[in-house]
Amino acid sequence: MKRDSEAMKRRTKAFALRILKLYRSLPKTGEARILGQQVLRSGTSIGANYCAACRGRSRAEFVAKLGIVLEEADETVFWLELMREASIFFRSKVARSLPGSQRTGGDFCHIRPHGKGFYLCNLTSNL
Repeated sequence: MKRDSEAMKRRTKAFALRILKLYRSLPKTGEARILGQQVLRSGTSIGANYCAACRGRSRAEFVAKLGIVLEEADETVFWLELMREASIFFRSKVARSLPGSQRTGGDFCHIRPHGKGFYLCNLTSNL
């Protein structure tokens, strides 16, 4: 489990860096700035909250903090979908800014029981 949590910490940090790159590439309009700040806040907090969950003092605290991770991931997906549907950026920009996949926080959108703990399942969003 420790190895998995370290791998997820690296993935969430890499995701935050890709969100930052996407934010920097947005058009310099008011709507892009406002929505970009929303996705920047939620997309970068996924990793920070996941690290906090790993430091949980109990299983209950771990699960509760993972709930925050899921909320932030869902919010990130919402803002990215809204930006795409409003033509603030296009699918190709997401592909360039989030290389290797067109997933966002979808990696964190589902928790399944596993042995004595929980693990995060990969789900793909429609971005």
